[in-house]
Amino acid sequence: MKLALNYREIEGKSTGFRVLLGGLGLLAALAFGAFLYMEHSGHHVTGMNNQIVWGMPHVFAIFLIVAASGALNVASIGTVFGKTLYKPLGRLSGLLAIALLLGGLMVLVLDLGRPDRLIIAMTYYNLKSIFAWNIMLYNGFLAVTIVYLWMMMERKMNRYYRTAGTIAFIWRLVLTTGTGSIFGWLVARQAYDMAMLAPMFIIMSFAYGLAIFILVLMAAYNWTNRPLGDAIVFRLKNLLGVFIAAVLYFVIVYHLSNLYATEHHGVERFILLDGGIFTKLFWIVQIILGSLVPLAMVYHPTLGKSRPAIATACVLVVIGGLTQVYVLLIGGQAYPLELFPGYEVSSSFFDGVVNSYSPSIWEITLGVGGVAVALLVVTIAVRVLRFLPETLADDVVDPHTAKAD
Repeated sequence: MKLALNYREIEGKSTGFRVLLGGLGLLAALAFGAFLYMEHSGHHVTGMNNQIVWGMPHVFAIFLIVAASGALNVASIGTVFGKTLYKPLGRLSGLLAIALLLGGLMVLVLDLGRPDRLIIAMTYYNLKSIFAWNIMLYNGFLAVTIVYLWMMMERKMNRYYRTAGTIAFIWRLVLTTGTGSIFGWLVARQAYDMAMLAPMFIIMSFAYGLAIFILVLMAAYNWTNRPLGDAIVFRLKNLLGVFIAAVLYFVIVYHLSNLYATEHHGVERFILLDGGIFTKLFWIVQIILGSLVPLAMVYHPTLGKSRPAIATACVLVVIGGLTQVYVLLIGGQAYPLELFPGYEVSSSFFDGVVNSYSPSIWEITLGVGGVAVALLVVTIAVRVLRFLPETLADDVVDPHTAKAD
């Protein structure tokens, strides 16, 4: 069944829209100010040091990049797998994917210390480096998704729509595999050295991207008074539940695999039992608040039909996702390097010592600024271009699915 939907940009004349635009712009400006301060003063004003070289900005950057891949999943389901209910959401899905990637890359570039050195990375490729691969994957993802949106929005190009969607689907899987491989192939760190991180990052992207997509979709239609039926909302939240469970499964297998290998017993004990703040973040925020609670909420017979509860579950998934990246990234660096396995190492260079890290306000501001930039791109785009259908009511989208749900 072909849907006859009318896409329209939002008016953007209300006070609320101007306040949203101004608030996001202010956060982006503060992030730029934080970048200038760190650039001028040096990274000693941050919580990062010679032991913790990837800090809070990298947590936000990795989360946004991973979520960008997952945000495109909604469009892929409609295009590649032919699910009619998801096709009206394709334009917003592609836009959100581009916006999240731009926000993540902004944070990543501005935290380099010398952003101008990015030119070197763009002109001289070390094909033995997974970082060089990812630069090509990120740029390619932007190009492929833009072409995908063009084929989707331009009627004359609709015949290439499915092909472009399939290419975008494959590319985003490769992109997320590359991001996960940054850690999976880093053998120097006990917490990273596992190839399973690549597929785990893929399923993480599905959960994080979909949670953000649901929040943006519900906010856009609620704030513009456009109809949004239960069929789409409930289908998306059920899919989110599947992804949350899948992430939880991968986390369990990841830690069980590490516990099976004797060489990883130390880092597993650190994360699961003796890691202080990392252990608390893992169990309380990542597992309980970020996984079990939202999983129970989306499948609860009453809460699962409440839109505020669904939105709360999505927020918890986002918080749990940021926490998961924080525990993996910062916790993995905090655990001392195993320079001589089987021996206790002690020196004046912090060998054998658990590394400390406290994120500074400048790092947090820069990371939040990346989120603001992503949302700013989405807000402006839906104002000037036709990304949103005028209605997503059940009787318009798919009455048969609406009755089934």
